[in-house]
Amino acid sequence: MYFVAAALVVLSGLFYAAGNHEIGSLGADVCRYGGSFCDNPHYMLVAGGLAAAWGRFVSVR
Repeated sequence: MYFVAAALVVLSGLFYAAGNHEIGSLGADVCRYGGSFCDNPHYMLVAGGLAAAWGRFVSVR
């Protein structure tokens, strides 16, 4: 679950950079397929936080 949380945080950064036109032509392709996430990258960040919290909650030690 921590892997999923990390992937969502990385995707949040990618969508943030694409939404602010910081990664060139790749950003146009990213925003074409994930337009709402380019407009609101914090959705992915919140999902990553929830995934990390859930992973912490269900981890067995």
